[in-house]
Amino acid sequence: HLFDGWPPAGEAVADKRRFLAQLAGLDSAYPGGLVAYVGNARRLLAESQAGANPLEGWRPRMPSADLETKLCPVDDAFCQFERVGLAEATGLCFVIPAGGLGERLGFSGIKMALPAEICTGTPVLQVYAGYICSVQQLLTERLGREVRLPLFIMTSGDTHHQTRELLESNAYYGLCSEQVSLVEQHPVPALGTASASLVLDPSDRYTLMTKPHGHGDVHALLHTSGTARRWLREGRKWVMFLQDSSTNYMSTFLAALGVSAEKKLALNFVTMPRRAKMALGVLATLEPTTGDASRDASRDASRDASRD
Repeated sequence: HLFDGWPPAGEAVADKRRFLAQLAGLDSAYPGGLVAYVGNARRLLAESQAGANPLEGWRPRMPSADLETKLCPVDDAFCQFERVGLAEATGLCFVIPAGGLGERLGFSGIKMALPAEICTGTPVLQVYAGYICSVQQLLTERLGREVRLPLFIMTSGDTHHQTRELLESNAYYGLCSEQVSLVEQHPVPALGTASASLVLDPSDRYTLMTKPHGHGDVHALLHTSGTARRWLREGRKWVMFLQDSSTNYMSTFLAALGVSAEKKLALNFVTMPRRAKMALGVLATLEPTTGDASRDASRDASRDASRD
């Protein structure tokens, strides 16, 4: 259907080449190409229409208490974890998936520009940068050498230029421009029907409509951009992923790093208590409902409505 009504050969050659170049770019950006993308989309849409439950055969339960470390900022254990975290912080990197707009939150700009609180209206990105600058300064004073902690921000076509403008117009909020990597995620084709048909731009028949592919792309971008490889060469040991619309956990990030280091964790989540029926994603342990299998898998047991 993408080529229906195309003019004869020799006409609109530049537009046709532009269209095919976009297709080639989208094809190379997705693992397995557009064939795999459309195939995955059709399978997922069919399963959704059929009411298939992706967690069929699994039962969620509260994670075991021994997997949990409670962080209470007023107790001695928290302070000890912070000391351990600070000792590890020279090897720390920060990552923010920031491809979304604040429309669902009633905000017309990018989420990074959202006010973190109403007293001063300080943007979320400024809060993040302030914490990073403070830890850098503390480490520099203690070690007697300059310490810079890299920040990787994944943007989308909707947010890239606004994020860059926010940083540049505010002198990177005290960070050095060299320590901030701003990388735009590749879009994927928008889908128009339950059969995963691709959609042409109504105002330009030689352009496919696209959309951001979600926060999960950040892991692939860290790899394909060479950032992860560079951090490894620099001796970086820890990567902290931050949400683009919540700053609460910045008050515990050093302690959380200390927990990860002390318990030799490869992966750690910082969570908060959830009341029943709150529109938040949860972490749970999944166990099989049949058979003798004793394997557990910690994974997201609900749609993560909290990302936006």
